[in-house]
Amino acid sequence: MDSIPTALIRLPSPIGRLELTGDDVGVLTLAIERDGHLPLETQPEHPSPVLEEAAKQLTEYFAGTRTRFDVPMHLAGGTAFQRAVWARLDELDFGTVTSYGELGLSIDRPGSGRAIGGAVGANPLPILIGCHRVLASNGRITGYSGGSGIPTKEWLLGHEGIEYRS
Repeated sequence: MDSIPTALIRLPSPIGRLELTGDDVGVLTLAIERDGHLPLETQPEHPSPVLEEAAKQLTEYFAGTRTRFDVPMHLAGGTAFQRAVWARLDELDFGTVTSYGELGLSIDRPGSGRAIGGAVGANPLPILIGCHRVLASNGRITGYSGGSGIPTKEWLLGHEGIEYRS
């Protein structure tokens, strides 16, 4: 069941403006600016304590002083398969990487690389749930759905000291 956002906040970042939505449970979505726009840019901000804490933690992450997020997150949407992928992604530590195939094996879905890629791309909380930490089995970046796409992922990987093949 999808939850209706009751809170909205925006903040600057090195990869473009970020837009967070939340409800009374936690952070619902994080959007990264794409082509100068955010999904809810015409809506007024409605800060909440949870979103203000998330913004603080994201600012610390970009400053290099935070490697783990502990703000409440509310994964209200997605299929059971997607939620399993997102839960596994949330276990990846700062600076670590996995492949789509390894991710499939870790949730007992070997050979489901394409479906894993779709679930990774549908992650509603990029950065907070580190979908940028997934690479192809050969160490290459195959895409990124947030912000400016691959350049955004390259920045995030570099920020965490993760090596990849170009």
